[in-house]
Amino acid sequence: MLTKRIIPCLDIKDGRTVKGVNFVNLRDAGDPVELAAQYAQENADELVFLDISATEQKRKTLAELVLKVAAAIDIPFTVGGGIASVEDVDILLKNGADKVSINSAAVKRPELINELATQFGSQCVVVAIDAKQVDGEWLVHLVGGKVPTEIKLFDWAKEVEQRGAGEILFTSMDHDGTKAGFADEALARLSEEVNIPIIASGGAGKVEHFIDTFTNGKADAALAASIFHFGEISVPDLKHALKAQQIAVRI
Repeated sequence: MLTKRIIPCLDIKDGRTVKGVNFVNLRDAGDPVELAAQYAQENADELVFLDISATEQKRKTLAELVLKVAAAIDIPFTVGGGIASVEDVDILLKNGADKVSINSAAVKRPELINELATQFGSQCVVVAIDAKQVDGEWLVHLVGGKVPTEIKLFDWAKEVEQRGAGEILFTSMDHDGTKAGFADEALARLSEEVNIPIIASGGAGKVEHFIDTFTNGKADAALAASIFHFGEISVPDLKHALKAQQIAVRI
């Protein structure tokens, strides 16, 4: 049985870790290098680093900060934000990233997924999908959730798999920062419709939410930010609680 992964997420703006609710009202959550080192020591399975203002500001991800984070940790490390080309990815991988996460650029030019998978391998390519329910339909949103599209979540998920993505990071904008639980119904459907791992994001508030998303939501990994950054749940405590529920995790 594959173990379920716990992934702290560092949302970076202007070199600091931040966290908001429903993608807005950001507050400072600390130094990203210090947080990254702490999570590696606590046995987090992976780390995700998203430069959340990179796409909006037409600016490349902070490669220098990536280098510092990579030097401080010994766990797989995914970087996203403002990535739009093979060259962008090459720089990040050379600075210590293990995987990259692409979002808006992939929607605007889907061939980018094929190019990255061909150049670096599918295992390196994570496609992040931000979606919210509009009139009962899950629709993809871009630029940190600010730009709605008519693209349907499940259609897009199938396309990114076909184009060579190795993993999907699905964030429910309706659940983000609410601490009311993950979008387990949508996650379960995603896991049925595609054959690549699904990372659940948006809504983690307590241990039960992780249990639910791994069982009902069929997620392969669960990502969270504020509950870890602000010390509400620790990674070790969460993993022990999951193990007690017979959920396979790496302790």
